Amino acid sequence: MSILKEFKAFAMKGNVIDLAVGVVIGAAFSKIVTALVDNIIMPFVGILLQGHNVAAASLKVGSAELEYGAFFQAVIDFLIIAFVLFMVIRVVNSIKKKELEKPVESPSISREEELLTEIRDLLKK
Repeated sequence: MSILKEFKAFAMKGNVIDLAVGVVIGAAFSKIVTALVDNIIMPFVGILLQGHNVAAASLKVGSAELEYGAFFQAVIDFLIIAFVLFMVIRVVNSIKKKELEKPVESPSISREEELLTEIRDLLKK
């Protein structure tokens, strides 16, 4: 029974839940990037290459067919995802840095508190 309790405590930790949310969002983001690459970037690359479909590019060697176009498209997907994640992390880090650089304001003392402090100090003497 203690294994179940231990597993429940592990599964309910904030880091595990954050990771699960990150995986789901990452999968959705991957679909967006794949759609961007498949429907916008690769057709544009095909136009630049005079109508050739890069994703369908392949090389036949004997009875085997090497589909290097699909690999090229996967590399472009990866580069776009890596660049966007880099930019997001860069923005988050700059926001955190600005928060850390903010000067810590000391609480302002009212005139009444200042007078009470002076009276206290005089009474100590």
